[in-house]
Amino acid sequence: MATATPLETELQVFEEHRQEWVQSHVGKFVVIQDRTVVRGFFDEFEEAFKAGIRQFGPGRDFLVKQIWKTQPVYFVV
Repeated sequence: MATATPLETELQVFEEHRQEWVQSHVGKFVVIQDRTVVRGFFDEFEEAFKAGIRQFGPGRDFLVKQIWKTQPVYFVV
């Protein structure tokens, strides 16, 4: 059995719920660790990050992602 890459599970959970969340939480931030979604949506990245630290602790990986209908693409040169 293949091991998931870092945050692969969290990104999968995000995609599973994105269409639902975009209906009422567009522009907000969500926090996901493994398959656990932190209760609530956040206006600011910092708020979401602090909620992730409170729930999962500073030593755990978790995803903070903003909800958009389409995901922006950034080019770095």
